[in-house]
Amino acid sequence: MLMPTPPEPTEGPTGPSAHLAELHAGGPRAMAEFLGDVGFLLGSIASGPEAMFAVEQRGRDTFVHLLRSVQEVRAALDTVEARTLVSIGDATRHEQVRSAQDSVGHGLSAMPPLEELHGRADGKTRRDISLMTRRSPSGAGRTMASARRLVESTPTLLEAMASGQAATDSVYAAAEATGVLDDDQRAQVDALLGERLPDLDGAGTRRWKQAVALAIGGLDPEGEALRHRRARKQRHVTFTPGAHGMATISAYMPAIEARLIHKRLTLEAERRVVAGKKGPHGAHMADVLHDAVLAPENGAGQVTLDVGVIITDRALFHPGSGDVAQIEGYGAVPADAVRAQLLAVTSDPGPSQQDPFGADGPAIRAVIRRLYTHPATGELVAKDSRARAFPAAMARFLTWRDTSCRGPFCNASIRHHDHVTPYARGGPTSLDNGQDACAHCNQKEDDALAVERVEDPERPGHRVAWTGYGGTTRTTTPSPLIEPERSTGGDAAGGVSTADATSDGTGTADSALDGTGTADSALDGVNTADSAPNEANTADAAPDDECGEDPP
Repeated sequence: MLMPTPPEPTEGPTGPSAHLAELHAGGPRAMAEFLGDVGFLLGSIASGPEAMFAVEQRGRDTFVHLLRSVQEVRAALDTVEARTLVSIGDATRHEQVRSAQDSVGHGLSAMPPLEELHGRADGKTRRDISLMTRRSPSGAGRTMASARRLVESTPTLLEAMASGQAATDSVYAAAEATGVLDDDQRAQVDALLGERLPDLDGAGTRRWKQAVALAIGGLDPEGEALRHRRARKQRHVTFTPGAHGMATISAYMPAIEARLIHKRLTLEAERRVVAGKKGPHGAHMADVLHDAVLAPENGAGQVTLDVGVIITDRALFHPGSGDVAQIEGYGAVPADAVRAQLLAVTSDPGPSQQDPFGADGPAIRAVIRRLYTHPATGELVAKDSRARAFPAAMARFLTWRDTSCRGPFCNASIRHHDHVTPYARGGPTSLDNGQDACAHCNQKEDDALAVERVEDPERPGHRVAWTGYGGTTRTTTPSPLIEPERSTGGDAAGGVSTADATSDGTGTADSALDGTGTADSALDGVNTADSAPNEANTADAAPDDECGEDPP
């Protein structure tokens, strides 16, 4: 059902119409002050509601009316935000062009192409929007592009969002789906969707995308076939961390092939159920996929998969300690999620036990690497290098410490080992001046005003402040590998005492990550309590590890 039309504003010198005229006359600054006042009032009620939401002597209709009003305001604000994003982008483009004109003076022929200047400006805007709205950089870019399409090419969809006839998520999804069209084609799709608004009243995001796809196919069938051929070239597989030590592997591929694979997994899962396997059907499908990719007997072949796992010796040998493990490219997982695999790859099988890796077991046995964590923050710490490029050991250390891109609100996988202060500006190649970044955030010198290491006596650790051209600053830190200590007294908590386990004495407290490699020693037993606080071990999981690699 469509949202009810809001009542006409009351006329008069102090009515809504008069305030509206004042806002138009005052421009963006007056609008910002007005929204600031409203935000303060709403925030005060939200944090200190007093009796505002008490149900005594108030009927359900009262709160239903309040919720409808909230939805109306949210729809209007989403539309105002879309227009504001476009204006920020345009203003940044104009400033970029003016700056280029001033730098070349009268030699306009030396100016970079307009498209290049707009690209630089859009990068700055994307970073600013990411910092201000707490979106990932890629999400901010998609929001910017969709907002521009809504404002410039699809007025019907924009009005539907403003009036509450369509949800913001659905409208933005439709705008994103029209990105393959030119402005004229997009306007035609906008008109077709406008005619279908009553039919799409209860439609979710998927149905809106399908409606756009149908409209595009009818308007430009030849172009749709060409776009499909181009899309086939973008096939890829993604790895998305989940909760409780689980993850999702997704493949972007032609629909018919994807449907056939899904059908094949379904049929094989049903076959296993008929054969007597217990458990949910979906779990059997996941097992079939796992076996097809990783099980050598199914034709995949023996292969060593190098996946870094960081775990304290306490969690490895005493699972009740409460410490979590860290999987490279994933993050924190319960220790139980990796204990079985790590114990298998770090311990020689007993006389009556079969080596899980067969005759090749000794060759592919993981080597325990001894790393050390900051006693207050739980972050990994180590040494420096004089080279420009991060040496292999130091680069691996950064990956273990950061686990994912360090850009604000960025959830992307690691692609580069980045100098916080660029090497060309005197920044050293060190763990203190190093951070891991995705391909986009590695371009921080182009789209951020400043990125710098910051120190906070009350919050120790590796802190990096990112400041956009809009003045917003966000600070990023690595995820703690273990729970930071909350007191300074008592014994070191990282190791296992000699009363709990024995050591062959080969494990020392020397962690030499100076760029030449790690001073790791293979341990036959458990590290003793003589080593540094919060000591952690890492192992490279072998083929039977259930956790896959992050795709390239």
